[in-house]
Amino acid sequence: MYDSTPLRTMKGIVRKSIFLLASCILLQSYSPVKASEEQPATPRGKVIKTTMVSDRQYWVDMLYRIATPVLSNMSKGELQKNMKLELSPKWDGRNKQVAYMEAFGRLMAGVAPWLNLPDDETPEGQKRKQIRQWALSSYAHAVDPQSPDYLLWEGSSQILVDAAYIAESFMRCPGLWTSLDKQTQERYVKEFKKQRKIVPAYSNWLLFRATIEAFLLSIDEDYDGYVLNVTARKINEWYVSDGWYSDGPDFSLDYYNAFVIHPMYIDMLEAMAAKKLWSPVSVDLAVRRMQRYNQLIERLISPEGTFPPIGRSITYRMGAFQTLALAAWKYGLPAKQTNGGVRNALTTVMKNMFSVEGNFNKEGFLQLGFVGHQPDLADYYTNNGSLYLTSLVFLPLGLPADAPFWTDPAEDWTARKAWKGEPFAKDYHESLR
Repeated sequence: MYDSTPLRTMKGIVRKSIFLLASCILLQSYSPVKASEEQPATPRGKVIKTTMVSDRQYWVDMLYRIATPVLSNMSKGELQKNMKLELSPKWDGRNKQVAYMEAFGRLMAGVAPWLNLPDDETPEGQKRKQIRQWALSSYAHAVDPQSPDYLLWEGSSQILVDAAYIAESFMRCPGLWTSLDKQTQERYVKEFKKQRKIVPAYSNWLLFRATIEAFLLSIDEDYDGYVLNVTARKINEWYVSDGWYSDGPDFSLDYYNAFVIHPMYIDMLEAMAAKKLWSPVSVDLAVRRMQRYNQLIERLISPEGTFPPIGRSITYRMGAFQTLALAAWKYGLPAKQTNGGVRNALTTVMKNMFSVEGNFNKEGFLQLGFVGHQPDLADYYTNNGSLYLTSLVFLPLGLPADAPFWTDPAEDWTARKAWKGEPFAKDYHESLR
């Protein structure tokens, strides 16, 4: 639907122009690499094999490694006992207990699609079955007031954020919700509704409140239609064109379009459409805007398989590519991108990032940093629970192993083709209103 109130002010145009110029500079800063038939080299000179089998196996093993310390402990009610917290050096003094909800909620929003797949006797299937069992027990502990792992559901406004990620996990894998006993479901509904007392910031935070209401709508619980309507309108008003939303009235050059805005907006709109609630933006238009963003964000992956560490929350690591992962899982990749190219690019970035020492502590939990252990990069609101937003890149594991995303031959991605002097798809400008 046509947006009658786009951000067309001179201030917005200037910001957008600055961003596009910065992106061009970043892309032009890449150094050429030598052609390789199948195996791109990392910046450290290692050779990475990117075969069809090893890619998925690597993703499964990495997700299992990330998830196990959180879920194995929480399933026994021992997460808060055994997870040593690491707070930002600039920590703002909020209740540090928020870290446990951050770790669990963000992790499950990324793990959930994988758990939609049926059980099987493959090594991957055994891992998936174990994660599902741990997750269901962890969901119960999270809302049981008698459990040592009862999460912090009242107090800090940060709770709204990660309650939304828990709600999103249920929307991404409804089987997780239906597998919970009635008492646990009732407890979640109660805790979700308690979040209505939190006034969200006038930014992407509107989507956290709306995501909770969208989940309640999806399960036929009482919901706040005003919140859904206002959020749908405001996010649409903050669309600045060419696939980018402003994070509130002011534009920010960071990865929040991937961390939050596109995915949660689409989740909310899909829930509204399923219940025939009116919205100023259709699901189709929201997805097309995300796909335009994906066409641009894929080009930020360098020929070597790295990406620019820019803006807030870079310690969320691979969460910067949630939109690409979401498209691969649910909507298909945008025009001019291939399954083999995107899979190869994300796998190479993942290997470059997680091959560096320091990403994990000795107990296996994530540590503060972008690549390795870099505590000084953490923003004032960041703790090691926050970092589990990196799990949002694993959404394509919700596809079966024989899906084209996993079986198509590995290809070079855009920047790699460009810097090898090979033909590549030229970018184009398209304004999606």
